[in-house]
Amino acid sequence: MRTLLIDPHVDLTRAVRVALGDSGFAVDVVGNLEQASRAFCCATYEILLLELALPDGDGLGWLRQLRSDGHSVPTLIMSSINDLEKRIAIFNGGADDFLLKPVSFDELIARMRAILRRSTQVTDPIVVFGNLNFDPIGRQVSVSGHPLKIARRELCILEHLLIRAGRIVPRAQLEDHLYSFNDEVSANALEVGIYRLRGHLSRSGATPRITTVRGIGYILELTEPASA
Repeated sequence: MRTLLIDPHVDLTRAVRVALGDSGFAVDVVGNLEQASRAFCCATYEILLLELALPDGDGLGWLRQLRSDGHSVPTLIMSSINDLEKRIAIFNGGADDFLLKPVSFDELIARMRAILRRSTQVTDPIVVFGNLNFDPIGRQVSVSGHPLKIARRELCILEHLLIRAGRIVPRAQLEDHLYSFNDEVSANALEVGIYRLRGHLSRSGATPRITTVRGIGYILELTEPASA
């Protein structure tokens, strides 16, 4: 899930980026509103993490402007401000949630996933497709009830394809959601990830399969299980 973290505190952003990366989020980090506006114009984000006090302005004012411009991207405010009137203003200004600093990474990730479920109208956190089950919170995959170990990058590919199962996912969209600006990505990184993921699915007897739509992207679809 592509995430934009807007916060000037280097130690915090470094730790948050690592924690979120381990949970399947691709995180771009910026330290001020000017950089945030440029990043927002260059990439598609599924969630924003926003500090209020920024070197070049008020984060809440920036969020209000986003909402005024018609952008509905889910936004979680992280701030050390613990004032009731300010928190009310935060929600009235368009925030989806608020987390008081210092933050617990586990709570941050849980809140982010809850916001994303609400924004996509997903009520059941377990994604089921054929004989494959995926728990996006626990980051666990099983096939016919048997756990399947998949590396983090391939798991992120699977998650993105699962959410859009049965529909073609353009290659550019996959890359945009999987990699942040700071990631070092080789030209064939996505193909390698798809190849490895196909191997996992095939060896486990999973009924979902990944089909390449030449010149466009990929689609996750169901095939009949192999006969015994």
